[in-house]
Amino acid sequence: MRGMSTANRILVADDDRAIRESLERALELEGYEVRTVGDGVQALAVVHKDPVDLLVLDVMMPGVDGLGVSRVLRAEGDRTPILMLTARVETPDRVAGLDAGADDYLPKPFELDELLARLRALLRRAAPVAEGQAGQLLHVGDLRLDPEARRVWRGEREVELSKTEFDLLELLVRNAGIVLDHSTIYDRIWGYDFGPESKNLAVYISYLRRKLEPAGTPPLIQTIRGVGYTIRPQ
Repeated sequence: MRGMSTANRILVADDDRAIRESLERALELEGYEVRTVGDGVQALAVVHKDPVDLLVLDVMMPGVDGLGVSRVLRAEGDRTPILMLTARVETPDRVAGLDAGADDYLPKPFELDELLARLRALLRRAAPVAEGQAGQLLHVGDLRLDPEARRVWRGEREVELSKTEFDLLELLVRNAGIVLDHSTIYDRIWGYDFGPESKNLAVYISYLRRKLEPAGTPPLIQTIRGVGYTIRPQ
C-alpha cells in the first residue's frame, strides 16, 4: 500500500461506459489516480501488471464478472480492498459478493457521497498499522482476535474475515458488553451514517454470525432491537 503522501490508485471496472466516465471524473476531482476498464479480464490484466490501492468492481460484466475477479485475486493472495457495485439488492446477492472476497458492496443506483465515504473507509483501514499502535490479543469468551495480524479464532478454529467484517468485529470486541447504536457503528466503520433504511450493517452482522456462530455454537453477537448490537458470551 502506498503512503498517503501520494494519490491512491483506484481501478474502476464496469461495462457501462457512462458509469465509468462519471466515476473517473468524480474520483479524479477527489485527488485519486483512476484507471477504468470495461470487463473483468481487463481488470485482472491491469492489476497483474500494475497493482492498485483499491478496486471498484461491477458484479455484472461480460466474460469474467466482478465476483470472478474477486475470487481470482483472493486465491492469488491479493488483499487489495474491493468495493462491489451491484444492481441486485437482495441479501443473498450481496452475501455472494462477500463470499467472493469483496470488502464492501454498494447497490445501484448510489449516491456519490456514499461511494466516496466507503472508498475512504476502505483505504483508511487498509493502511499499515503504525508502530506502537498494535494491540495484544483480544478475548470474548472463546473468541480470540489479533488486531496486528488481523486474525480471528473461535475456539481452535480460525475464521477468515474480510477487512470490513474484521473491523466490525474488532469494534464490537473492544466494546464488549456495551450496546453500540447503528449511527455509532456506521460512523466508526464507514465514516458515514447511511440512514435508518440502510441494510448494510444488518447484512454484515448476519454474515459475521454465519462465520462465527455455526450450528451448535453459543451465540456471541446480540441484537438490541431498536438500538444496535453488542457482543458478549452466553
